[in-house]
Amino acid sequence: MDFFFRDNMAPSTPLLTVRGSEGLYMVNGPPHFTESTVFPRESGKNCNVYTFSKDGTVFAWGNGEKVNIFNVTNKGLLHSFDLPKAVCLEFSPKNTVLATWQPYTTSKDGTAGTPNLKLYDVKTGTCLKSFIQKKVQNWCPSWSDDEIICARNVNNEVHFFENNNFNTIANKLHLQKINDFVLSPGPQPYKVAVYVPGSKGAPSFVRLYQYPNFDGPHAALANKSFFKADKVTMLWNKKATAVLVIASTEVDKTGASYYGEQTLHYIATNGESAVVQLPKNGPIYDVVWSSSSTEFCAVYGFMPAKATIFNLKCDPVFDFGTGPRNAAYYSPHGHILVLAGFGNLRGQMEVWDVKNYKVISKPVASDSTYFAWCPDGEHILTATCAPRLRVNNGYKIWHYTGSVLHKYDMPSNAELWQVSWQPFLDGIFPRKAVTYQAVPSDVRSEEPKAATAYRPPALRNKPVTNSKLHEEEPPQNMKPQSGNDKPLSKTALKNQRKHEAKKAAKQEARSEKNSTDLAPTPAPQSSAQNTVSQSTSGDPERDKKIKNLKKKLKAIEQLKEQAATGKQLEKNQMEKIQKEKALLQELEDLELGV
Repeated sequence: MDFFFRDNMAPSTPLLTVRGSEGLYMVNGPPHFTESTVFPRESGKNCNVYTFSKDGTVFAWGNGEKVNIFNVTNKGLLHSFDLPKAVCLEFSPKNTVLATWQPYTTSKDGTAGTPNLKLYDVKTGTCLKSFIQKKVQNWCPSWSDDEIICARNVNNEVHFFENNNFNTIANKLHLQKINDFVLSPGPQPYKVAVYVPGSKGAPSFVRLYQYPNFDGPHAALANKSFFKADKVTMLWNKKATAVLVIASTEVDKTGASYYGEQTLHYIATNGESAVVQLPKNGPIYDVVWSSSSTEFCAVYGFMPAKATIFNLKCDPVFDFGTGPRNAAYYSPHGHILVLAGFGNLRGQMEVWDVKNYKVISKPVASDSTYFAWCPDGEHILTATCAPRLRVNNGYKIWHYTGSVLHKYDMPSNAELWQVSWQPFLDGIFPRKAVTYQAVPSDVRSEEPKAATAYRPPALRNKPVTNSKLHEEEPPQNMKPQSGNDKPLSKTALKNQRKHEAKKAAKQEARSEKNSTDLAPTPAPQSSAQNTVSQSTSGDPERDKKIKNLKKKLKAIEQLKEQAATGKQLEKNQMEKIQKEKALLQELEDLELGV
């Protein structure tokens, strides 16, 4: 069933859906931001869930009494179902089926409860099938994009149905204790990634299969096993050629992180697999694929966190340096990337032009709990929602150049629970050239107050000393030079840095020697005096200082070599390296007798 209505029209602007204590309603997108007449506002505080179809033409919501299906195109109600306890709703990719879930309950006498996962035909309103689904985790069946196959995880097996016929199980994938699975996006051939947690000393593993080839020892397209995994997140790229697996443990046994321990693995359908080497230790906050399917961005490491783009060989392509960030969001067209710090961070965003690796803007969305790109690839939605934050609820619409185009603040006695864009299918909105000039706006920009560090009373009338808690790393292009077609491996890169550091040290030593040789020698007096003049200046105090300076410079050279090999230096060691120039100048002055 296809309600899509924009084929022969210029794309309209996506609507915004707002759910809160003021009710459920829709708002016109940029540039108007007025309440939409497409959907009649439902007042009251009872609306607890809503969802759009993938193409944005059908809308469903639950109001504590019924679940309703609404045709956005024709502005008409299609069906209502008596499901007062429904808390989860989801449409199949082509709007054929609406899946609903309500908490599973058993009767007082201990007999099994009634099926709580229901699948409805959107066209006729009939219930196609009911299942018992006890856990809310992975409650919704997974469809292929063309709805030819549909899959559910049942008792450690994955059951496959074909053509939305839920009365017959077409295929089964059976592995001992399958914990999770993810179907690949896109057309045939269909692929599935499955995760089996480790037990009794055996490692956890993720395997990739092509539907329906599940039997036999060599049926898997790829396999990756690993220890240290209590749970995993599996992310297919858009072309279904590879999966990124974030493996997490609940507890970091080293005690280094409150967040547990994470590792990032790459698995391709051609059988290749690798551990993605992340240059900085610490949690993995976010990993996202580019829409091109050839690159992915990872945000990782103890704060200030690093962000790096990797290619399909898991080699770094561009390093964004360090900053206060814990999330990454590619635009729908993949040409703009937003790095942001939400949650316990201050809401700083960096908007990057991915093609040229240039910063477009650096807006700040304080107290944000939600971020979403508009399907047009031009606008951004940020919101502060309850229950995460119960004060200062509201939302803002930005242009990616940093301008706030619209702002809505909830009244002090009201809460915002959810806000989101109406989805559109890929390709509806054309990709536009990146602009760096801020778009004009009527909304007055509120510059966030710069937070000043606390200063004790005894220091308040004294000059401020600039001391940083962390050394910030600047952005860095990691692509190989045009002369080298093949990027260097990590070991080769380390050896190259080591070699370059040694070479630089030798050149510096040679230049020092030359400067000493070229220095004017005093007139010869006696052979004894001559010997002394080569090794000392005649002033024991000055000689002592020169010796100490050379000792410090030698230590700095050793530190630089360690840094070149990739070793993480301490703060005091970095400070020593920064003093090298001043020490060289001091040594030169002493040797010249200034």
